[in-house]
Amino acid sequence: MMINSTDVTFFIFAAYFDSGMLKYFYFLMVLSLYIFIVGINLLLIVVISRNRSLHEPMYIFLCSLFVNGLYGSTGLFPSLLVQILSDVHTVSPTVCFLQMYCLHTYLAVEFLTLTIMSYDRYIAICYPLQYNTRMTADKIATLIAATWLYPLLACIVIIYLNSHSELCGNTIYKVYCDSHSVVKLACSNGYIANMYGLFASFGTISFALVFISYTYLKIVQVCFSGSKQTKQKAVSTCTPHLASLLNFSFGCFFEMLQSRFNMNNVPNMLRIFLSLYFITFQPLFNPVLYGLQMSKIRSICKNLVFGKI
Repeated sequence: MMINSTDVTFFIFAAYFDSGMLKYFYFLMVLSLYIFIVGINLLLIVVISRNRSLHEPMYIFLCSLFVNGLYGSTGLFPSLLVQILSDVHTVSPTVCFLQMYCLHTYLAVEFLTLTIMSYDRYIAICYPLQYNTRMTADKIATLIAATWLYPLLACIVIIYLNSHSELCGNTIYKVYCDSHSVVKLACSNGYIANMYGLFASFGTISFALVFISYTYLKIVQVCFSGSKQTKQKAVSTCTPHLASLLNFSFGCFFEMLQSRFNMNNVPNMLRIFLSLYFITFQPLFNPVLYGLQMSKIRSICKNLVFGKI
């Protein structure tokens, strides 16, 4: 039977399973992770915003990355915590589409922010004498605005197309809502939503990866012909960026595989863990990585925490 998605009263999350009394353990574990993610990201946002010595392009882009980590984790964790304790794993269409919007915009903002961070490193290492004239306050504001506005506007189209699709079911085989899971429920007119989702996703990711590859190719060329100081600067600032990019790309790659192909031969718990990886571990990975690796941030955090003690 065909029903418009506006007529669906709820969606069912089929990936959840009965864990008995262990659900309270899972709840506390996920809640602790969420509190830690919020705490560490907020700490670094406050540190960067309140210390004038950190009001440089690289740290401002980092701040945007931490804000996005808060945004993405808040789009997932509250719903996840409710579902863990619930005996009936359903969600209203409004909450489902809101979560879908949050998670898709989070993914796009993360990739685009990592892209402009690679551009910042490219200018700093390849054109150090022109860095201040090229990375002006207006240019930084424009780049950050673009990384947020494009996903926020583009994902409105995804929500519109999905919310006006005719559905032949209401079962989502995941622990959260995403566009492709709803597209697979469409009876006949899901083609446009599916093609738009593919175009937007692969277009954004392909642009980001090609641009980042180009900037790092230029950085490597400069390092080979540059001084020891240039090489040290490249290693110290590019290593955390590359680690963050690889970590996020791994999570996204598995999620795309799981969405597009049959993964029934993979154990359910492993599928759930890997499908949540890019949303849960990236907001944890970034602040820990940059907080430990960037000497300025590390020293200010030490003074902030241990100085008061």
